[in-house]
Amino acid sequence: MTIQSLPGSSGYLDLFPERRMTYFSNPYVLGLTVVAGIGGLLFGYDTGVISGALLYIKDDFEVVNQSSFLQETIVSMALVGAMVGAASGGWINDAYGRKKATLLADVVFAAGAVVMAIAPDPYVLILGRLLVGLGVGIASVTAPVYIAEASPSEVRGGLVSTNVLMITGGQFLSYIVNLAFTEVPGTWRWMLGVSAVPAVIQFFFMLCLPESPRWLFMKNEKAKAIAVLSKIYDIARLEDEVDHLSAALEEERQKKRTVRYLDVFKTKEIRLAFLAGAGLQAFQQFTGINTVMYYSPTIVQMAGFKSNQLALLLSLIVAAMNAAGTIVGIYLIDHVGRKKLALSSLSGVIASLVILAGAFFAESSGSSHGLYGWLAIIGLALYIAFFSPGMGPVPWTVNSEVYPEQYRGICGGMSATVNWISNLIVAQTFLTIAEAVGTGATFLILAGIAVLAVAFVIVFVPETKGLTFVEVEQIWKERAWGRGYNTESLLEQGNES
Repeated sequence: MTIQSLPGSSGYLDLFPERRMTYFSNPYVLGLTVVAGIGGLLFGYDTGVISGALLYIKDDFEVVNQSSFLQETIVSMALVGAMVGAASGGWINDAYGRKKATLLADVVFAAGAVVMAIAPDPYVLILGRLLVGLGVGIASVTAPVYIAEASPSEVRGGLVSTNVLMITGGQFLSYIVNLAFTEVPGTWRWMLGVSAVPAVIQFFFMLCLPESPRWLFMKNEKAKAIAVLSKIYDIARLEDEVDHLSAALEEERQKKRTVRYLDVFKTKEIRLAFLAGAGLQAFQQFTGINTVMYYSPTIVQMAGFKSNQLALLLSLIVAAMNAAGTIVGIYLIDHVGRKKLALSSLSGVIASLVILAGAFFAESSGSSHGLYGWLAIIGLALYIAFFSPGMGPVPWTVNSEVYPEQYRGICGGMSATVNWISNLIVAQTFLTIAEAVGTGATFLILAGIAVLAVAFVIVFVPETKGLTFVEVEQIWKERAWGRGYNTESLLEQGNES
């Protein structure tokens, strides 16, 4: 059987393009996606809000104002929590399900937000940041997998990308909230504490939503799984989906029941899938996106714009462009494909980083011409315009679909942990490297990493547009053991779609 003959494949979509729009307009699918995506909103809000809140935290706590270490700890403790949350989140997802993992993330996040809001000293505040990070880490693993497993393959990329839209929307919202609370007593307490609201909202909505149908099926709760699937597919397609799940369940039964972290590296096809997924997550961070998001006001000031208000305004525009670009990515990811979108995105990222580097080299040469400052702003805007539709959503989408059911939670958690570790490394080293070698040279280093990312995507990342989970799994078997493994070359056909 070939890909073109299977429902859910790209060939099937070419014959029935109206199916894509039908699934996108399904209120049940959209509602589930939006509610699950609130986890992405928490993710984005937390990464963005601290930059503005820290200004007022320093005013309230003199010990923080006098200690750069405490400032760095307040910022980075959420990242530490997110690493732990992501690493444990994969196991929680596999053991207890996507729904319970989301509910746990909401409880932990809301508790952390309350602790931050009432913190009497910076050390309690750091504890609150750790709790919030734990919640964000669990949510960053759970939301993409939950959405992917409840999404028809035709629109899976677009629906998973809405989670990334919620992340970028959360970052944009954090800038607006920071501005809104600047004149309110208790400024930073409101900035940090208000994040509990969406966590509470998601908690109560999630109580009304079902568990992932694929997880239910793999836990032998077939009746519940079919009841959920019947709300997503028509009768004819439902039979195909149940057949696919039955085949996957039978294959999983022949394997050992308990998956451990080291098992990921023992099986060749799983190892290749994890390399592709974790590599994309690492390159997402090492090509500099959170450098731009965390330090965009600083970069704007480095470019010669010394006004704090102007720097914050331009940074707000950067965040808005990031969210808008993600909307474009939602459309492109299921039309252009994951691999092509990532490659075109990285090509633009390389060009924009070179422009940024050139602007800072020119400024450092002694010229005070305002043109170079505006050239840096243009480079910054182009970077966001190219990054956000491609390398923003593609790593999360690919990681939600490239692992077999038995490994999806644990591999998703491990790759998300790679993302958070990479995020922490970049955030902690950018300004130090910029001071040591210059801002222009730092952007050239990021451009060089982006070139390596292009080579990585070409070699290690297959195209998964429109493929079912079974077909994606077959790709890795072929890559590991050769094209003669059980069927025709799904990989070749997938790359041609």
